[in-house]
Amino acid sequence: MPINPQAPDTRYLPDYLTEEQRTIITAGYEHSVITAVAGSGKTSTLAWRIRYLLEQGHDPNRMLVLMFNRSARIDFERKLQLVCNQSGLATPEIRTYHAMGFRLYKRFVREGYLPGFSDKILTEQEIGYQAWMLTRRLAPEDLADEIRRNKKEFVETATGFIDLVKTCLSPAEVVFEELGYSEKHTYLIDLFHSFEQWRKSQSRISYADMIYEPVMAIHQNPPLQRLVGNKMDLILVDEYQDTNEIQHLLLRYVAGDRARVTVVGDPDQTIYEFRGAKPEFILRRFSDEFESPLEQTLSYTFRYGHQVALLANHLICHNTGRKDVMCHSHPSTPATRAELHRAENDGDQVLNILQQQSPEQNSQTAILVRVWSQSVPIELKLLARQIPYRIDAGKGALFSREVQAIISLLMVVSGRASQLPDADRLDTARQLLRFPHAGLKEPELDNLAQFLAQFTEDWHERLLAMDFDALQPMAARKLRKLGEVLAQLQQYKGPVAGLISVYAEYTDLYDGIRSLALTHDSAEERIDTIQGFRDYLKSLDTDAEGALDHLKALKQQAGTKTEQGVLLSSIHRTKGLEWPVVIIPGLQEKYLPYSPRPQDDARALLESERRLLYVGMTRARNALHLITRPVSAQPHLDGDQGPSRFVSELCYPLSSELGARLDADHPTEQQPWTLDQPVTAISRRYAARAGLTLEGAAEEEPKAMEPIWHCRRVVHTVFGAGEVTGEDESSFEVRFDNADTLNFSKKSAHLYFTVTR
Repeated sequence: MPINPQAPDTRYLPDYLTEEQRTIITAGYEHSVITAVAGSGKTSTLAWRIRYLLEQGHDPNRMLVLMFNRSARIDFERKLQLVCNQSGLATPEIRTYHAMGFRLYKRFVREGYLPGFSDKILTEQEIGYQAWMLTRRLAPEDLADEIRRNKKEFVETATGFIDLVKTCLSPAEVVFEELGYSEKHTYLIDLFHSFEQWRKSQSRISYADMIYEPVMAIHQNPPLQRLVGNKMDLILVDEYQDTNEIQHLLLRYVAGDRARVTVVGDPDQTIYEFRGAKPEFILRRFSDEFESPLEQTLSYTFRYGHQVALLANHLICHNTGRKDVMCHSHPSTPATRAELHRAENDGDQVLNILQQQSPEQNSQTAILVRVWSQSVPIELKLLARQIPYRIDAGKGALFSREVQAIISLLMVVSGRASQLPDADRLDTARQLLRFPHAGLKEPELDNLAQFLAQFTEDWHERLLAMDFDALQPMAARKLRKLGEVLAQLQQYKGPVAGLISVYAEYTDLYDGIRSLALTHDSAEERIDTIQGFRDYLKSLDTDAEGALDHLKALKQQAGTKTEQGVLLSSIHRTKGLEWPVVIIPGLQEKYLPYSPRPQDDARALLESERRLLYVGMTRARNALHLITRPVSAQPHLDGDQGPSRFVSELCYPLSSELGARLDADHPTEQQPWTLDQPVTAISRRYAARAGLTLEGAAEEEPKAMEPIWHCRRVVHTVFGAGEVTGEDESSFEVRFDNADTLNFSKKSAHLYFTVTR
């Protein structure tokens, strides 16, 4: 508890601190929830807050600082030491959630509440091996071949499922249902329980168990609640928007009734829902469970200028699950140039941007994609233009299994398979028989591949000469189709992109991929990779042989490691990071927002997708490039559905005009500004913060939208383009271009449909 009744001396606080920061630093002894926008200097503010509390006489041994990972802990320790260096004050211990949980775990073992465990914590490799063994044992037989071929994907799914069950504290059955897996993957429920039986029989614990086991023990044993609670006076938690159920529960138990808790975060940056994070913890749960917290804000950003701040505010204000906090560029923050590019092709536009920059600028540039398949045509264009780039391990386009399979197809059709060494020709045959999968068991598939590989040419004749009556009907149908399409493509001399389209359609390639995929998202990712690769080859305007020559050269170049060049990454991997230049391609309905599954909560998904774009945009310091489609862009059969609905929400013309004016002219007194663009409530609020009154075209009133079902042509986020064919009181009927006819509720139509322009 505070022991210094004197008014605190705050003369040591640096002059650069804002009034918001000073208010937080010198706040009283009570619960507090701080909403901190991106780039708001929260780490420095928290460090000065701790020094202030120490100066007041708080015992550092009764203060706890919780960070989310080791790197954040190290960074904060360094910042705190700098702030407290001249004061001679002892500093509190800074822990991660896992370190705190592990300490409690060991104590509970000593107290006899939990069984002992091996000091050798389970490694990712050990967990992955057990998950692999259990997957092979528990998965249905019809998945066996797919599991053997795609070990990495199935292992990651199993280990991720185990962790998520331990994160959200829901039964495995409930978690499985929420993830939307198909029935053939219900083995994951048994896998979770079997893994836990094995782990406990070996007295081993994992990283996740460091929190899971002690929290479950506290939850089930009231004496432990008294043992761990009320030992701290003050607890400070960073990045609270990333909190999940088990971390929130641990905080409650440790705080008890005594500790005053401060949590810091930004609900608008909650993007790790797939790990169990929910914005509701910082929006509601904390206030409900920690009585009447003081609500404070860090609303100035020191990272990006007015243009980006205005774009971000206009976008995120469409979310309902948030606090009404507006990020505002601090007067000391340099301008950030924001450009919205309308282009038919993302890769070409990315090249245009990079070619206008120096190599040094490119090395400080990040291209952030929503899903990895978006990076395929971009990466290939970078290779072709010999622009250095960096990409996460295992994500290179030319090394993906879909691209490898297409290359195998081209080798066979062009006749170049005859020039391959025996082992490579055998691998080519295997690739072909799995693209799509021929419906054979793995030993049968391997025997057929070895049979084909004996011959240097005319594989289509060997396939069509098979005794199809001796095969299962599905395998017979698929192999006959494969033989027929290979025969057809022997004479194909047109562009290679057309060859791939013919092959995909004739073999029902995409349906085959969907039938074996773990999830809707993984299926669409694989299909998008194929289509992105095909689109790149289309831009070459060459045949199969020319494409193979080109790809061989690219592959040699891709194998060259570089520490320089533009970074290719996903938005999900960039939280907490920043770059001088950020490029975000794919502002179209297919990617941002990402197409939902029919069973998804469309409203919640849209809010999540807005947060994701908000996080990506606010990584930029000097320049932000957003790439969308032209207004006139029409839906394509490959799922490209034109500009994202988020583009209009950004209010780009207004944000650009007002932001540029603010960057160029820092007003010192209130004066009316006249703008060419219609002003919005957001722009008025933003300008008022700078002491301005806006004048301009009348504020746009929401247009009375014609009901979706009164339009002739519409586009659904999942099923694509179609034509409205009828309606009744509560629903309407759409006949889609793929010949499906479906009914939809009028109540939720606006969440799934857009109108064809």
